[in-house]
Amino acid sequence: MTTLKQQYTPKESKVKIAKFCAYQERCHQEVRDKLYSYGLLPSNVEEIIYELIQEDFINEERFAKAFVRGKFNYKKWGRIKITQELKKRKISKYCIAKGLDEINDEKYQSVLTEILNKKLKQLPSLKEYQKNYKAVQFALSKGFESTVAWSIINSKKIEGTH
Repeated sequence: MTTLKQQYTPKESKVKIAKFCAYQERCHQEVRDKLYSYGLLPSNVEEIIYELIQEDFINEERFAKAFVRGKFNYKKWGRIKITQELKKRKISKYCIAKGLDEINDEKYQSVLTEILNKKLKQLPSLKEYQKNYKAVQFALSKGFESTVAWSIINSKKIEGTH
């Protein structure tokens, strides 16, 4: 026996989705997917999204800025990974650029240096070039640019290298 999902009227859906949006920043695609899960027709979904934008419940630029701040400050993600995740959510290039403006370059370098140092300390038994390579690979997996990571490694800002 399969259970049917709860069906909502457009009016009920708007009240429910407004609460969903008020709880935290949401992108248009997230809201659209949620509205479709309520069993609404495409025309109703788009109308509700339009109204939510007009009432400032959803704002892609504000979402992008909050997303970037959160992923950079708490998860220590680099610009590449953040950009990929925003593209997955169908955020415009303009909003992605505005979001990435939230990252201070000095703080970016500082966080990357911290990540590289921490990784290097976890690799005591390897040769220096192996440690450096593994540390940079780790930084790449977190979405940092290889050129920036290597420039930090080569600039001797890293503890225990050179």
